[in-house]
Amino acid sequence: MVPRLTTLVKGAHMSKDAVLQILVDTGEAMRPGQIVEATGLDKDVVAKAIKELKKEGKIDSPKNCFYAAVK
Repeated sequence: MVPRLTTLVKGAHMSKDAVLQILVDTGEAMRPGQIVEATGLDKDVVAKAIKELKKEGKIDSPKNCFYAAVK
């Protein structure tokens, strides 16, 4: 079961934090849809956060369409 963030997240910076936090908390690679479900964020916001976090080297894609926090 995917943990759900209970705090309301607003703004691009906080959205990135929410995506990164859920990936750290689960410790597993997740699909974007799972991240959307867990954070309650819009899919476009999650997609943008994933793109930015990948560029920053904070997450990677261990397999196609799955994302995980860099350990």
